Amino acid sequence: MDWLEQELTRALERKDPGPQFAVRLPAASLRRRPLPRWIAVAASVIVLAGGGAGYRQYQGMRAKQQVLLAVRLAAAKLNRVQARVMEVGK
Repeated sequence: MDWLEQELTRALERKDPGPQFAVRLPAASLRRRPLPRWIAVAASVIVLAGGGAGYRQYQGMRAKQQVLLAVRLAAAKLNRVQARVMEVGK
């Protein structure tokens, strides 16, 4: 083992923190903070609302395409009927 490996082994070995370790920690770090849970809930609500809005927009675009197709079909049929009426009128 070379000197660098020995230094790393010594630096990374487990050490006892001592009896005053718990006293030195701030009390706030020992409590569980509910903030991250609320952030996760808020993010989930935002994602779901955005997904719902996106799906609603998709449905609207699809309905628009269906209406335009129906109008094109109706226009084509009306053109045929008008052409026949014009032929009969001659």
